[in-house]
Amino acid sequence: MGRWPRSLRALLAAEVISTTGSQMTWLALPWFVLVTTGSAKQMSFVIGAEAAGYAIFGIPSGTFLTRLGSRTTMRLCDALRAPLMLLVPILYWTGALSLAALLPLTFALGAVGSPYGAAQRTIVPELLGEDEALIARTSALFQGATRVTMLTGPAVAGVLIGLVGAASVLVIDAASFLVAFLLVTVLVPPTPSPGDRQAGEGAGGVLEGVRFVLRDPLLRAWTLAIVVGDAAWQVVFVGVPVLVVAHFDADPRLAGALLASWGVGAVAGNVAAYRIARANGLRVAAVGVLVQAAPLWVVPLPVPAILVAVAFAVSGIANGVANPTLHAMLTLRPPAAVRAKVVTAIFTGSSLGAPAALALAGPAFSGLGVRHVLAIAAAAQSLAMLAAATATLRHVRNEAAVTA
Repeated sequence: MGRWPRSLRALLAAEVISTTGSQMTWLALPWFVLVTTGSAKQMSFVIGAEAAGYAIFGIPSGTFLTRLGSRTTMRLCDALRAPLMLLVPILYWTGALSLAALLPLTFALGAVGSPYGAAQRTIVPELLGEDEALIARTSALFQGATRVTMLTGPAVAGVLIGLVGAASVLVIDAASFLVAFLLVTVLVPPTPSPGDRQAGEGAGGVLEGVRFVLRDPLLRAWTLAIVVGDAAWQVVFVGVPVLVVAHFDADPRLAGALLASWGVGAVAGNVAAYRIARANGLRVAAVGVLVQAAPLWVVPLPVPAILVAVAFAVSGIANGVANPTLHAMLTLRPPAAVRAKVVTAIFTGSSLGAPAALALAGPAFSGLGVRHVLAIAAAAQSLAMLAAATATLRHVRNEAAVTA
């Protein structure tokens, strides 16, 4: 990695550390709620509150990101998320934590984090330029490195939950936000100043990103697919602890291992994408998202845990191959002047379906059973990816015809 600039390496380190903490929390927080309340419904409400905060503040955060710039936005988000996350275990240990307190805390975490994911995307072309192949390779590198956290984060969380409790794991996540803040502050140089962005900020106002997505057929198709597909993924990932509690002897280490198996596959797919990433890789990406969805049909079946882990791994491989090209396209397709607003609109779209899906999934886990709910999620993911792949292949054919 010596040919990459120091700023990019620091940014990568910050994302790996922060994402490791978040992946540990992805298991620790629902497990914490599940074992302290005994209610899958309350667990889904807590996760849904965070997703709701992200969704409600997502589109307005595009203007926020445009005005402050990517680097400042990332630093501010990490500086606020660290104390918010730390409040959860502090309130628990002092006996002051209730569902009424936990819901607004997780909602605030979602709201504060809403511009962060978009800033992670927009800062890369600000540091490296507009070359799509380079951005695709960089995206593969970043995704591969951060997805190692899907291997280490849940697995370590599963062990630590058994040793020190879920509340202590949340403290580690809070510390990871602080470390990421320091790395970006010290080692990542300022990106274009807010003053350089005023022309773009004034073009169309808060909803310009949404209007751009609606005008662009490819972005429109992918945003709709992301809304449905990511809602399905939320249900699948939240359903893993419920599945383990209901059918696999409530072993937190197994829950961590199942989530980690998806991470192993995703890292392998990212390594492959890093080696083959190229500007015209949309056809491969379209096939990849179909393969990503197919193995999810194994998860709800009454099969041994090893087969569930293999299904997650295969899905992860396909996702790792497809995502870098897709992220490069989603980032670079809008012009720089409105890029922050378009990217935040797409990221917001990815969270719009999650609150409703999780609110329905909680009661459904009890009413229908976790396996039936996971089967519905697999069907939703498959339909969403089929629609996205169809639109992408149509776009590739049309571009080839124009070129010819």
